[in-house]
Amino acid sequence: MSQPRFFENFPSVVISVCSLIFLLLSACAALPSLTTAQTCGAKGIAAQVLGSGGPELQDKRAMSSYLIWQDGQARVIVDAGGGSALRFGESGAQMSMLDVILFTHFHVDHSADFAALIKSSWFEDRKRPLPVYGPPGNDFMPATTEFVSDFFGDKGVYRYLSELLVPGEGGSYLMQPHTVVAESTPAAVFHNDNFAVTAVRVIHGPVPALAWRIEIAGKSIVFSGDTNGEGPGLLHLAANADLFIAHNAVPEGAEGVERRLHMPPSVIGQIAADAKVKHLVLSHRMLRTLGKEEQTQAEIRKRYSGPLDFANDLDCFPVK
Repeated sequence: MSQPRFFENFPSVVISVCSLIFLLLSACAALPSLTTAQTCGAKGIAAQVLGSGGPELQDKRAMSSYLIWQDGQARVIVDAGGGSALRFGESGAQMSMLDVILFTHFHVDHSADFAALIKSSWFEDRKRPLPVYGPPGNDFMPATTEFVSDFFGDKGVYRYLSELLVPGEGGSYLMQPHTVVAESTPAAVFHNDNFAVTAVRVIHGPVPALAWRIEIAGKSIVFSGDTNGEGPGLLHLAANADLFIAHNAVPEGAEGVERRLHMPPSVIGQIAADAKVKHLVLSHRMLRTLGKEEQTQAEIRKRYSGPLDFANDLDCFPVK
């Protein structure tokens, strides 16, 4: 008796079914991280780390970038380093949600994905202005207004998107770039019905740089940006912060250029302690600090005894 023709194709049927199962399992395996990311800040206030790394690609982290969420809405993005646009998409945020973009400075690892974010906003058909704030310029760096214009002005690199910057060109919205000339005393920069933003000038070698504080729904979140910690500005800005995100770019004992640009763990710990911050998160984790978490924590614990976390991409920190 001959077998049904079904069995003649049995191997190919099995292969097809197995392939389908594999695809389904692969899709399901991807769901937990995406679901977790999308629940960041669903209720209350949270800060999400889009990029926890530095300029090296070998650390397999996106470069510096952060989101502030309020009740499921992405309100503020701080910096937009390389890789952060992908993380922004993975977070579930949309450019149409954002109220403001803040830059600490314009090194590549803090600003490279700015253009990608703006391009994404064009597809979302955003309908309201998008303020952009950042530091002044000097011989090393452009001022914020120049930085934005160099991308999207009528003679910019991406001038085909100039309708999003140049008045009268008919875009669905306009960017509103502002250069912030701050000092060591916290100064008000931006506010709306949901939150207020203040800034201070910080020292990052010869590069103009800012640290930021966002007051939102009775909570305060401070971003150190890149700084060597010198001067009183960051301490004043971080006073009694509910969450302080500081950059762990150099190990204890760093010297030379590294030390002139970044604060070692002992300085981070001292500022966190003196400012009486309620929760410290370490980000901008470079190859020279990855793997040295025990030493870093030991130095910080000599000075600061509060909650301490090391950030990874897409980590979410509810502000309590």
